Amino acid sequence: MIAILNYDAGNLKSVEKAFLYLGQDVQVTADPKIITKADHVVLPGVGAFRDAMDKLKKSGLVPVIHEMVDKKTPFLGICLGMQLLYDYSEEGDAEGLGILSGTVRRFPSDCGLKIPQIGWNQLEIQKESILLKGCGEAPFVYFVHSYYVDAQDKSTVAATVTYGAKADVLVENEQIFLTQFHPEKSGNVGLKMLQNFADVTA
Repeated sequence: MIAILNYDAGNLKSVEKAFLYLGQDVQVTADPKIITKADHVVLPGVGAFRDAMDKLKKSGLVPVIHEMVDKKTPFLGICLGMQLLYDYSEEGDAEGLGILSGTVRRFPSDCGLKIPQIGWNQLEIQKESILLKGCGEAPFVYFVHSYYVDAQDKSTVAATVTYGAKADVLVENEQIFLTQFHPEKSGNVGLKMLQNFADVTA
């Protein structure tokens, strides 16, 4: 079963719909008893970093997330759900979960590009990737974000994009999979990535 974490700050329906389309057993839940029994965990996220962290803390899901990561349950963070796993965000001057080391930075305002980045951009693949298996050499995926991850350990970065800055947008670290883009909104390529995640075993 794939548990999609419901903490009132996620793009739940579209993520749930994508997994259901793939024939996966999915449950949207905030119940720790259900989550800790899941084979896979998904942390979606939309909105502001500090607000999302506050909601995560109020939901009681912070220790559950740490538990699932510690026991190597395949874990997928999407968009803001990716950013929350890092140490710190410039958005709201807020601390994250600190599971991975790095900083969430704002795209430079003088880059000459529209912020937020909304729309399709091409991945610059940095290393062999489980999620990208069967997705082509440089797939296009869909983004909506003003902030991006600057990971401390670049060996975990499977793909970047350039949009006024070089952003780390796909991270794979053991059983942790993080996408700044929205695979559930990225057509057949995104569905393939979600299937690849569902196929990962603990």
